[in-house]
Parts: sequence; structure tokens; C-alpha cells
Amino acid sequence: MGSVRKVRAKQVSRRSKEPEEKELSPLRNTVVRRTALTASVAALALLGTACGSSSDTAETPGGGDKAGEGKTAAKALTAAELAKAALVQADVKSGTLTEKVPAKDDIAQDKVSSTDAACAPLTFLQSGTYVGKPAAVVKRAWKGDAKKPAAGASDEDQFLAALDLEQALITLASYEDGGAEQAMKDLNTAATKCAGGFAYTVAGTKTDAAKVATTTAPEGADEALALTVSVDAEGVKAPMKSVVVRKGATVVYIPAINFAAASTGKDFTFPTELVDAQLAKLG
Repeated sequence: MGSVRKVRAKQVSRRSKEPEEKELSPLRNTVVRRTALTASVAALALLGTACGSSSDTAETPGGGDKAGEGKTAAKALTAAELAKAALVQADVKSGTLTEKVPAKDDIAQDKVSSTDAACAPLTFLQSGTYVGKPAAVVKRAWKGDAKKPAAGASDEDQFLAALDLEQALITLASYEDGGAEQAMKDLNTAATKCAGGFAYTVAGTKTDAAKVATTTAPEGADEALALTVSVDAEGVKAPMKSVVVRKGATVVYIPAINFAAASTGKDFTFPTELVDAQLAKLG
């Protein structure tokens, strides 16, 4: 024990002679906390690490959603067909696309809950999963290119510049018996009923969404919905944006986040190239 104390004493002595590390500024500390919090509550933290694998698989949850007023004439794509229709790196103009989301980061529906059942479809969308019971599902993750900081930028500005990129999860789900139309109907209804905000829990983490705003939806789909959800993150209303499009019996869910915007509350531009590329590939 005496020798251990001597070693520890030497280590302490060496540390005392080393220059102290420069502390993070209060702004940077706040940015780090908000970024971590927003990523966690949005259940999109996986997007920062889902850029390593290139294998491709598709899920078959089993059983189409029987609910739905209108019945689509289009046939539900099989798991193999859906995987073929999903985006690959060559389909996007910028950023890095991952063809397989790690299983540990793939949020299942049963890990998501909402305090108001009417808002459940939005909860699923925010969490990177799907609405209803699709016959097959395939997912992709996309990470945009970081912006370069301006010449002479401060440490804080350089830090924010590194975070100033969009990340998105792309979920393709094919439905049987009108399930695709029902999913879109449920989302539109939820966007109206929950416009004033709602609370939800993802994998044990509770989130408060303060506001839901419907924005301009893209063209080229049978149905489309675009939303901006303001999430409470340490006093900042962090924006999360989503676009959902239906083409035949397939629904594409694309929630996106910009971590710099999540830290500051400022607006960001949704990566529309993902929607354009996916619609073009669905035909």
C-alpha cells in the first residue's frame, strides 16, 4: 500500500506541474448540453454514428394495416423490392448515405409512447419509425456535409460550424389493403390535433414538443406532408423537420435535424434532395 501511495503522489505532483486545460466557454458548454439533449430526446443521435456499414437488409414486420378508407390499386412492395427501391450513395448529390442502420439504434414502435394517443403518429415520425403496420420496411441514414467556418471565426463559431449539417433517417414502408393512405390520414389528423404541442417518450427519455407547424409539402407524390416540430431543449425551441410522402402503397418518412440549429433555435433548410431522389427512384 505504501508503494501505491508513492506512485499516486508522484502522479499528483506531475499533474500539478502541467498547465491547466482551457475551460470551455459558457456558450460552448451550453451548446454541447443542448446538442446532446436534443439528439437524445429526438432519438436521432443514431444519425451521427450510422455511417459505417454498407450492407442492406429489409424488415418484414408482418401484416398490412387493414384500416383505411381508400384502397390503393398499387401492390405493396415486397421486402426485396423495397430494398431495391431505397436510396444508395450514388443516388444522392451530397453527404454520406448509410445503407444499414445498426440494430441497436433502430427505434422500434414499442419503445415509443405518447401522452395523447391522437399524437402517436407524430411520435413515431419524430422517433424515426413508421406509422401503422407495414408489410415491409427498409431504412437508410444520411448525413450532410459540414459547413466550413468563416476565416478568423471564433472557437465557438468554429464549433457551431462543425455541427451545422443536416442528418436524416429515411424509412420506406410498404402497406397492404389501404394502409399507406391510412398512415397519411393519421399523420395529417395528428398534425392538426396536436398543433399546440404534445409530449412523448422514446426509449425512456421524455420529450416536450411545443409546437407543430405544417409547411409546404413537396410535389411529385400521390400524397405529401411537411412538418416542423419545435422541441424544448434547455429553453431553446429546437426545430426538427420531417417530410412524409406516399407513392402508391409505399410511404417514405424522412425526419431531419441540424445540430447547430438545435443548439441555437435557428431555422435550417430541409434536405429536399433526399425526397426528390427517393421519389424518382420509386418511379
